[in-house]
Amino acid sequence: MKRNRLVTLIVIGGLAAIAAGTFAGSSMLRASSGSAEFQAVDVTGVPWGHDFRLMDYQGKERRLADFRGKVVLLTFGYTSCPDMCPMTLTALGAAMKEMGRDADKVQGLFVTVDAKRDTPQVLAQYVPAFYPTFLGLRADEATTEKTVGEFKVYFHANSPNAEGFYTVDHSGQVFAFDPAGRIRLLIRPDRLTPESIAHDLRLLLREGAG
Repeated sequence: MKRNRLVTLIVIGGLAAIAAGTFAGSSMLRASSGSAEFQAVDVTGVPWGHDFRLMDYQGKERRLADFRGKVVLLTFGYTSCPDMCPMTLTALGAAMKEMGRDADKVQGLFVTVDAKRDTPQVLAQYVPAFYPTFLGLRADEATTEKTVGEFKVYFHANSPNAEGFYTVDHSGQVFAFDPAGRIRLLIRPDRLTPESIAHDLRLLLREGAG
């Protein structure tokens, strides 16, 4: 557990550095879109995070275009995660409740980085437990590697213990996409509060309605 906390702190530090660079690089876009009100890090216009090709629990291929018209929340993790993943999904679920009726206009997606253990059946039970409409996605090893590369996400499976159990170190940021399918926000794991998430989701929905 101590190792997990250390990894989490390292990841948060790295995300802060990434976010700082991204923040500077997209300042003109933020100024023109009026998105300075966002409480998460605005990553509008970054040259990554454009799309994915993943499978849901029914074996159906999913892409960002499938959720066009909704704000999308995307995060990576694994169901055996002892701390970061359940905390993240709990915060996202609470944010959906904060949204009230507008929650119907938001789609939460959880991408596993541990497809070996996270079967479609496991994801179908685990992910919606945090909010009924949340969807778990998975892929083979090569596609998972490609996807995490597209979203600048880190993960590493550790060696199993004597009982065969292993943990997976991974970054815990949440990405938000606007209704047009464009990546807009990076929510750091140390800034995950239901109130701030709901605030930013409402702004994205307001933009889409404008």
